[in-house]
Amino acid sequence: MRHNIWKLYTLKALSWMLLIMPVLIPFFQENGLDMQQVLLLQAAFSTSLIIFEIPSGYLADVIGRKFSLVIGSAVAAIGFGFYTNAYTFNEFLLVEVLLGIGGSLISGADSALLYDTLLEIKKEEQYTKYAGRLGSVSNFSEGIAAIIGGELALISLRTPLYVEAILAALCVPVALTLIEPKRHKVEQTENSFKSILRIVRYALHGHSEIKWLILYSSLVGLTTFTIVWFVQPYLQAADVPLRFFGISWAVLQFSVGIFALLAYRIERTLGRRNSLIALILMSSAAYILLSQFQSLWAAPILFIFYLVRGINGPVLNDYLNKVVTSDIRATVLSVKSLVGRLMFVILGPAIGWVNDAYSLGTAFLMAGLTFLTLGIFSLWRLHKNNVL
Repeated sequence: MRHNIWKLYTLKALSWMLLIMPVLIPFFQENGLDMQQVLLLQAAFSTSLIIFEIPSGYLADVIGRKFSLVIGSAVAAIGFGFYTNAYTFNEFLLVEVLLGIGGSLISGADSALLYDTLLEIKKEEQYTKYAGRLGSVSNFSEGIAAIIGGELALISLRTPLYVEAILAALCVPVALTLIEPKRHKVEQTENSFKSILRIVRYALHGHSEIKWLILYSSLVGLTTFTIVWFVQPYLQAADVPLRFFGISWAVLQFSVGIFALLAYRIERTLGRRNSLIALILMSSAAYILLSQFQSLWAAPILFIFYLVRGINGPVLNDYLNKVVTSDIRATVLSVKSLVGRLMFVILGPAIGWVNDAYSLGTAFLMAGLTFLTLGIFSLWRLHKNNVL
């Protein structure tokens, strides 16, 4: 059972070797897409996650997290295989849907399997530390991939995709070696769509602490997910040559890996209340600052987002895991992911349109003010429900 931990690290490392990411925006631009179309593609990815997220989380709870991870890895590998031969918006759209389905099968199942593994070996109180390590593995992996992908992109912007498709396929045999932990609640969950709705209703209506932790964590996650698609336009605005995109992306990913490793220490130092308040305020402030400065000297502001990203997952997931029982854990974590994706579907393309119609600075300002307003409201609700 203990071997599950390093196997999950390996699976995470392979699945986050995203060689195309440091040059993804130039790659889409080379194929004739503007920023609104790029954000529409990511909205389509998020929509497919929304459609399959909760059913896949429920499937992981009922049939097994290992089964969900194996199938999700296989679908993602097929998606990256199609990616290598995609050239038009519609072809990219098909790829994003496939990747969304694969991602939905993996999302929640890996965190739930990690937590239940720790329960089995009597280390559940160390979840934040292990989840931070799991998050840092993905970020370090993406950072290494950024350096490699940046070099491969000098051959052609499509070259990184060929290697990435091979790495995605390697996830399947790794997932097959995982061991399914025991469930830690004797009550058996009925296998029906009605049960899925019951769990969703419970998470978003029946338990105030769970509901507002989900909504707030999703909002914070949205702030760090949105900036991902504007880092490369920012580097372009700052006149950074393409050969340095990979290194820049790698530095950002390594930083979030370090922050994820330190998440439990930061949370312990600041405390629950201050940690929660700081997350949304830092992200919103960073957007507003970037709206005023699009130059190389202001690039360190980007690290604020990656600090928030490194802390948000391990800390907020730990808060959720402590109030959710094992038999519905993957489903509830999938609900959290779904809510964040739904937020992105609504706001992402709108921010992309503002960028195309007005300017990158205006898009940053809109994002910052929007996230600040929603964040203050969410913090007030967390306070009213005694979560802070």
